[in-house]
Amino acid sequence: MRVTAARFLAPSLSAVLLSVPGLHAAAQTPPSRPTPASRSLDGSQPGSPGPAAVQPLQEDAYILGPGDGVTLRFLVESGLSGAVEILNDGTASLPLLGNVRLVGLTVAQASVWLQSLYQRQLLRPDLQLVVSRPRPLRVAVVGEVERPGLYTLTTSEASQTEAAVSISGLPTLVDAIQKAGGIAAQADLRQVVLQRRLPGEKPLFKRTRVDLLALVRDGDQLQNPLLFDGDTIRVLKADESVKEAIEVSSTTLSPTTITVNVVGEVKGPGRIQVPANTPLIQTVLAAGGPVFWRANKADVELIRINRNGTASRQRFRLNYGESPSAARNPPLRDGDTVIVNRSALAVTSDAIGAITTPITGLVNAWALVDLIQDR
Repeated sequence: MRVTAARFLAPSLSAVLLSVPGLHAAAQTPPSRPTPASRSLDGSQPGSPGPAAVQPLQEDAYILGPGDGVTLRFLVESGLSGAVEILNDGTASLPLLGNVRLVGLTVAQASVWLQSLYQRQLLRPDLQLVVSRPRPLRVAVVGEVERPGLYTLTTSEASQTEAAVSISGLPTLVDAIQKAGGIAAQADLRQVVLQRRLPGEKPLFKRTRVDLLALVRDGDQLQNPLLFDGDTIRVLKADESVKEAIEVSSTTLSPTTITVNVVGEVKGPGRIQVPANTPLIQTVLAAGGPVFWRANKADVELIRINRNGTASRQRFRLNYGESPSAARNPPLRDGDTVIVNRSALAVTSDAIGAITTPITGLVNAWALVDLIQDR
């Protein structure tokens, strides 16, 4: 029976409804609510100085979206209870109401919104709204990771790093980075930006910086927050991260091995596998080391194909006492090519050989003709 019964509401429910402006409206679309502009999670504006505050991330509420399966439970009118699904347009088909837009609301906001609508149909609109089947969790991982892109995370899968770490439970930020193949050599672990959508109809976001180095060194679990659908993880590029990159290369955040090409005057040229972030000099030694007198230790080239399709070429000097650094002994990336060029003596020797080899063959041929004629 359809009864307009706002005057029969319990005082407690009336107080709740009156505390949310606009919820008494009869529209099937939730009223617009003022939402703060994009900001950092510590309350500061983007770009303002201050330490990263990850704790508020753990307090974020689940935001309803297309694909969510929800269950509506009426405390009195149990015959209206049942499971519904939020469609691609953000609406759910509900008894007595028809299509109601729920996308962008938290579960608590959606519960209050539905009670305000059902109070026009029922004497006792008390209800519970629970998420019975969450939608797939899709996040974007971009920046200094091995395979940037859009990923779908589940509660049980294996990471895409060489370590093949098992991922179980609710997906976290580290799980997403592992799914993307791990961090790249120039990743700044202190500057990992997590962007998350705020509740509301308009697509507004908040951002925070996560310090993964504190997670690796100190085990700070607050730097590994749980993820929500629609999150974006951006791993920024570091100006000088050689020491940190080598330190992190032994963790599950980085690929275990990389494949590089070492050609030229080395004892074992070809494609070789080395641990991730292995410096240039150690890679040359892994290929057998330079060939005595033929290798020019002052002319070693590193050719790198960048992600934007461009190529870079740098020259280095082999100095076995050089510590890892971007300027003199850089860590290598997967797919790099190292060329150990010839020394001046080797160039001269090869040139003489190229000239004398045809003459030697000619002399040998003439001697053969003389031998046939003598016979």
